[in-house]
Amino acid sequence: MMCVTERRPRRSFLDLARETPQDRDRYVDFLRAFSIGVVVLGHWLIAIVYWRDGDVTGENALAVVPGLWLATWVLQVMPVFFFVGGFSNLVSWDATARRGGGYGAFLWGRAERLLRPTAVFIALWLPLVTVLDLFGVERDALALAGGLVARPLWFLGIYLIMIASAPAMIRLHRRFGMLVPGAMIVAAACVDVVRFNAGATSLGYLNFAFVWLLAHQLGFFYGDGTLVRAGRRTHAALAAAGIAGLVALTSLPTYPRSMVGLPGDRVSNMDPPTICIVALILWQTGLAMLARPAALRWLSRDRPWARVIAVNSVIMTVFLWHLSALLVGVAVLYPLGWPQPAGGTALWWLLRVPWVLVLAAILFGFVALFGRFERPPLRRAEAPPSPGGTGAAAVAAAYLTLGILGFAVAGFHDLASRTGVPLAIVRINPLLSLILIVLGTWLARAAGVARAEAR
Repeated sequence: MMCVTERRPRRSFLDLARETPQDRDRYVDFLRAFSIGVVVLGHWLIAIVYWRDGDVTGENALAVVPGLWLATWVLQVMPVFFFVGGFSNLVSWDATARRGGGYGAFLWGRAERLLRPTAVFIALWLPLVTVLDLFGVERDALALAGGLVARPLWFLGIYLIMIASAPAMIRLHRRFGMLVPGAMIVAAACVDVVRFNAGATSLGYLNFAFVWLLAHQLGFFYGDGTLVRAGRRTHAALAAAGIAGLVALTSLPTYPRSMVGLPGDRVSNMDPPTICIVALILWQTGLAMLARPAALRWLSRDRPWARVIAVNSVIMTVFLWHLSALLVGVAVLYPLGWPQPAGGTALWWLLRVPWVLVLAAILFGFVALFGRFERPPLRRAEAPPSPGGTGAAAVAAAYLTLGILGFAVAGFHDLASRTGVPLAIVRINPLLSLILIVLGTWLARAAGVARAEAR
C-alpha cells in the first residue's frame, strides 16, 4: 500500500497549548523539561575553569565549596527524567498495541525522536574533531574537548536500554506490581554488599540496570494511575523514606555524601550507581508527586503550558549541546580576559549569573541552528505500524546502545584508533561507534515501518 503524506502547517506553541486534550498529563512534560534544565544549569554552575597561558584546567565546585554537596540531593535529577521515561514508555507501548503495532514499531517510534538530534550532533562534531586531529592540533587538548562535548551521550545510551527493555518490564509490572521495584531495591543492596565487602568492583556495574530501571519502573505506577490514587500521605512517606535513607547511608564510611562523583572520593555514588541513588530515587519521586497538584494548576493556564511545549520541542538539542556551549564560552571568553577568581569566593559567586547568561545565549544559538531537526518533519507517512520485527529491533537496540555509549566513553578523538576504549566486553573507537549507529538506525527503521509500508 502506498503511503499517504500530508503537509501540515506550523502552528504557534500557544495554538498547540489551546488544542491540548484535557486528558493529557501536562505535569509529565513539565518534569521532563525541568529535569533537563536543572542538569544543564547544574553543569554550568559547578564548572570552575582556569586559563593560564593557553593551558586549561578545571575544578568541580562541589569538591571545593564546603557544604555544596548537599545540592546534589535535589539537583541530581536524572532519577526524575527516568521516572518520566517510564510513564512515557508505558503510554507509548499501550498506544502502539492499540494501533496493532509490535515491538519494532514501538522501538522505532520512541528512538526516532532521540536519533534525529543525535545524528546532527555527531555529524558535526565527529568531522570537526577528525579534521583538527589531521591538522595537528594538540592531541591532549583535542581529546579533552572531544570527550567533554560527547559526555551527554552516556545518558542517551542508558535511556535507549530502558526503551528497549520497556515492553518486557511493563509485562512484569502488570503481573507482579510492587514486587518488581522491591526486587530491584534488594538486588541493588546485595550488589553493594558484595562489591564493598568482597572487593568485587566489576559487580557494581549491575546496578546500572537495577538502579536506573527502578526509577523507570516507578514511572509505570504513575502511568497506570497507581501513584496518583495513592494520595499525598503515600507520597510524603515515599519522600521521607528516601531522605532518611540518604542521611543514614551517607553517615556510613562506605558512601560519599555527594550524589555525583567527586575528585578525592574513594567511590562514586553514580559510576556505578550505589544504593544511595535508590534512596535518591525514592526521595525525588515522592517530592515530585507532592508537587504535582500545584504544578497542574499552574500548567492549566495556556501561556505557561505553551512554554513547556516549546522547551520540550527542542529538549534533546538543549541537552546534547549544553556542554558544547560551555566549551565555546571558555574558548572565546577566557582569552579575552574573563575573570578567574578562586572557586567559592564572593566574586566567583557573583560571576555565576553573567556566566550562565552568556552560556545560555551561546546555547540559544545552537538551538536556533539545530533545534529544527528534533521536531517532527512537515511530511509524515500515514501507515499502520509494523506488528513484527522483534528480532531485528532487538539487534538494532543493541547496536544503537553500543554506538552511542561508544561515543560517550571514547569521545570524537582518534577516529580509527587501533586500541580503542573499553566498553563492556568490547573495545570501541569513534569509527566503530558510527558504524553501529548507522546499522542500528537502519535496522530499527526497517523493523518499525518496512512491513507496514509493504501492505
